[in-house]
Amino acid sequence: MKKYLIRFLKFAIPVAIIAWLLASLNQEDLDRLRQQEKDWPMLACGAALVLATVCATISRWYLLVRALDLKFRVADAFRLGFLGFLLNFVGVGSVGGDLFKAFFIAREQPGRRAEAVATVAMDRVVGLFALLLVTSTAILVTGVADADWKVRAICEFTLVVTAVAIAFVVLMLVPRFRRGRMVHAITRIPKIGPTLERLIAAVGVYREKRLVLASTVGMSVFVHVSLPVAIYLAAIAIFDQPPTMAEHLILVPLAMCAGALPLTPAGLGTFELAVSELYKLLPVQPNDDGIIVALVYRLMTVLVAVVGAVYYWSSRREVSEILEEAEREQEEQ
Repeated sequence: MKKYLIRFLKFAIPVAIIAWLLASLNQEDLDRLRQQEKDWPMLACGAALVLATVCATISRWYLLVRALDLKFRVADAFRLGFLGFLLNFVGVGSVGGDLFKAFFIAREQPGRRAEAVATVAMDRVVGLFALLLVTSTAILVTGVADADWKVRAICEFTLVVTAVAIAFVVLMLVPRFRRGRMVHAITRIPKIGPTLERLIAAVGVYREKRLVLASTVGMSVFVHVSLPVAIYLAAIAIFDQPPTMAEHLILVPLAMCAGALPLTPAGLGTFELAVSELYKLLPVQPNDDGIIVALVYRLMTVLVAVVGAVYYWSSRREVSEILEEAEREQEEQ
């Protein structure tokens, strides 16, 4: 019963948030949106940039997989990457995009399950670390944090979190930490200890892959700079006076941090809510532009997810088998 309730809430919560945001739009803003001339080429450029960022994240994951000497083709990386992107929207039961990718690689690499999981976990860590770096750099360079006390509080909190993240990364790169008592105690935990030991060992490989880490962080920076640009292009395509590019470089990554929380599929609803609220904190005329811009961006991501749908229909039997196996294993745990 609990399992089915969680599945229901997984989709009910984002739908409720989106419905509430749509209901909060006033008629004046909707009329303004209908009357405003749209710059369709600009919207197309924004959508193309979103597609480019997804391709960059897939390439980043491919580098992390190959760094552990797992057999993996570029074509498979893009196939699984787009399928994972799709499953983050419409994951079956408890199987989301990340779990699907990890399970697929582990299935193809018998005996190297921990390493397969490590690639997905490291991909998330690198992406989040770069997101914090981009946001903090934008805060320090643009000076937007001086605009409003609420914005300043959010920015200061982000800077603190970034400092902690940098300290953690530096600590992880110190070989002595891997041989410390804490790590030793973790690997002695009954049943899961051996798996954790292999997982830590796999992550430890990345300490020696400095070029790979630098490359993946660079690719992540490209992603987290490009997405605010894509959303800014969407904003100027449908509105006359949206927030500036500098403001988007701060508010979009902050909203993406909210969307990265494991509350809803692909951050659906939480991201839109965060953009809407952050738009209201900026020194522009208060309106519902943030909701509309966030929903336009969401439509762009749905269009990209269509690529994953094509991959799914071309190999739906294999994908269905993997999803069923992953679901059964999740239920047994």
